[in-house]
Amino acid sequence: MVKALILIADGTEEMEFTIAYDTLIRAGIECTSAFIPRSLSPYGSSDTSPPLAVCSRQVKILPDVTLDPLSAGPEKYDALIIPGGMGGAVTMAESTEVQNLVRSYYNHPEKRTIGMICAGSKVAITAKLPGQPITSHPSVQSEFPEHFEYKEQSVVVSAVPGKATLVTSRGPGTAFPFVFTLIELLCGKDKRDEVVGPMIFPSGTTGYPF
Repeated sequence: MVKALILIADGTEEMEFTIAYDTLIRAGIECTSAFIPRSLSPYGSSDTSPPLAVCSRQVKILPDVTLDPLSAGPEKYDALIIPGGMGGAVTMAESTEVQNLVRSYYNHPEKRTIGMICAGSKVAITAKLPGQPITSHPSVQSEFPEHFEYKEQSVVVSAVPGKATLVTSRGPGTAFPFVFTLIELLCGKDKRDEVVGPMIFPSGTTGYPF
């Protein structure tokens, strides 16, 4: 079974997280959410383990686990997904554990998939991924060094030979095309079409196929 690890932190954009998690499950992908703590966080709840993640619009989500790098690597999962939301994205981008995890997926000999959406794409900078096509929320566009080939597209797929496929996207409004692209890469176009149909998108509103 295809498996995906989806990161979450205080300040994560809840639409980007839940649309990715829910839609991947619909495709038969086994998903695990992993909480990324930050030091002296005023958010979350110490009464649960892992703590509740308080998302960008104050929606509270209980992650499956707290991130354990030893059990979160590319030997365990086929895909690593990093949602946006500025607060959560900053926590993830500054986390040494997340930076190392991204690099391990990117360089794994058995080709993996990395998804980053919105401000979550900032992790590509701090993880020091090599220059390649990328996108993000416009609010963080100026942070990308010149060696990245920035594109103002809903979804950007970068496939460097011998490295993980990097899929990036722009924000809550592009969360569906983002996750549909991930499903096609992980499970094939037929599975993607199978998932899209029963969701009954209004005609002409999704731009599908993306």
